[in-house]
Amino acid sequence: MKDQERLIVALDVDSLEEAKKIARRLQPHVGAFKIGMQLFTAHGPQVVKEIQQLGCRVFVDLKYHDIPNTVAQAGRVLTRLETFMFNVHAAGGREMMRQTVEAVHEEADRHGLVPPIVLAVTVLTSISDQQWKDEVGGRRGIPGQVVHWARMAQEAGLDGVVASPQEIGAIRKACGDRFVIVTPGVRPAGADLNDQQRVMTPGQAVKAGASYLVVGRPIMKASDPVRASIEIVDEIRAGLRNN
Repeated sequence: MKDQERLIVALDVDSLEEAKKIARRLQPHVGAFKIGMQLFTAHGPQVVKEIQQLGCRVFVDLKYHDIPNTVAQAGRVLTRLETFMFNVHAAGGREMMRQTVEAVHEEADRHGLVPPIVLAVTVLTSISDQQWKDEVGGRRGIPGQVVHWARMAQEAGLDGVVASPQEIGAIRKACGDRFVIVTPGVRPAGADLNDQQRVMTPGQAVKAGASYLVVGRPIMKASDPVRASIEIVDEIRAGLRNN
């Protein structure tokens, strides 16, 4: 994998034209674009197609969490859309994840498509230890819960997880080198944390074992998004070199 392919830029806007403008500028410098709730709610599946038409891979980040059949059928739709990856929430349970993966591979085989990478979201990077305990009511600590969900996702047949960079090492130990770890909560050295709680720099995250990094505001709000993307890829390259 090329270093720049590890960088996924979050298109956290609600304007289709703005999203396409950003994607055109950054496409030569990054690996994929994440379409989350804001942009998908504004424009639906059409935005996935239009970003793909620019030659870009798309990660659909909607964190599906519902009864198994409902999520599995959504997985079929995302497979036909030829998404690069999408996610469900591990809290939906083993059967929800198992049925979704099964449906994705059936649909891909039926249409001669490459199945998308299916990921399980673990504990959001905006959640602090205190919030996890007091508001969510987690019985395990965050690292223990993340590893529990990662193992469950792997056993259900998922390709990987979305997790904070601080849990990468524990996930790698539990799930092995081939398990995909997509890491938000990445901030270049000196950047504002915004609402993120459990963060690392790009170099630290790939050195710890992240497969892909999702970066939003440090690129989207930069005065020069292209330069910001290149600098993050440089940090990724340095982190891999020092691994």
